[in-house]
Amino acid sequence: MNSSAPIHPAERRTAPAVVAQGLVKTFGDFRAVSGIDLEVRRGEVFGVLGPNGAGKTTTLKMLATLLPIDGGRAEILGVDVAREPHRIRQLVGVTGQYASVDENLTGRENLWLFGRLQGLSRKRARATAEDLLGRFGLEEAGDKPISQFSGGMRRRLDLAASLITQPPLIFLDEPTTGLDPRTRGQMWDTIRELVAAGSTILLTTQYLDEADQLADRIAVIDHGLKVAEGTPEQLKNSVGSSTLHLRLEDAEQTARAAALTARLLGEVPVLTPESGGLNVALADANQAADVLIALRQADLGITSAAVRQPTLDEVFLTLTGHPGEPEAADESEATTPQPEEVH
Repeated sequence: MNSSAPIHPAERRTAPAVVAQGLVKTFGDFRAVSGIDLEVRRGEVFGVLGPNGAGKTTTLKMLATLLPIDGGRAEILGVDVAREPHRIRQLVGVTGQYASVDENLTGRENLWLFGRLQGLSRKRARATAEDLLGRFGLEEAGDKPISQFSGGMRRRLDLAASLITQPPLIFLDEPTTGLDPRTRGQMWDTIRELVAAGSTILLTTQYLDEADQLADRIAVIDHGLKVAEGTPEQLKNSVGSSTLHLRLEDAEQTARAAALTARLLGEVPVLTPESGGLNVALADANQAADVLIALRQADLGITSAAVRQPTLDEVFLTLTGHPGEPEAADESEATTPQPEEVH
């Protein structure tokens, strides 16, 4: 691992929650992470956004000591990740994409066991389990076997387990993957409550709306590279002040309308030709009138038109050249043995 000068001890009290410089991870000839820099401030939700295979989970696992760092360096709350991994594990809680609970135990027994494994006395582990069941709305399900839990209940229990020692930094790796909309909303509320209570959260997600709802700042990662960083508003503004959304009367004329719009604005539209849809970024919202006039003069009818602020989906498409939809898992996630979660 390459190393730079560590943070001076006098600065540790005010150091960011996470500082990563030039992180690299390779698997054979495959470079899963290619020199990523991150800085997560204390008390914020920092989103790492990208499709499956972008390198999000690999980056988080290096920071959480679940994978060795092949290049670059990282510190968490002023502690070097590579040099003091045992201290790092005392500072962070990790909740992964899949619940790491024991199917043969009840929810209460799982939390009690996690507490005992982390050094709590029997009495303290029992009290902590009861408190967490209450905080996550699992009191009534506490004595049910995990096999009877829904996906959302398992995810909440896994998040509860990561909070047994009240870590100052929480890594959430795609915490709402596979959840229904109602349960996703409940998880979002839980995450907001954790931040309000003083936690710092590093959140990886492939859901653009999730990053928009929760994150104070976002790093966009694609093919192992950080391609942009900023607040949701800054990222949206980076692709234009607004976006024109059109729907044509004749879906077969979508390509013709897109070519006309591109010539007029110098901006290539995003198409959904199956529905006659056309989206294009505008440097000035008044340009929408120019497009509508040009389409009318070309005898291209529309059924709807709207000017809105760009979405994170459009940001992702502009930055990476493809939509922010799930893709096949990268080699790091598909072929690497998955370590046990750290709580």
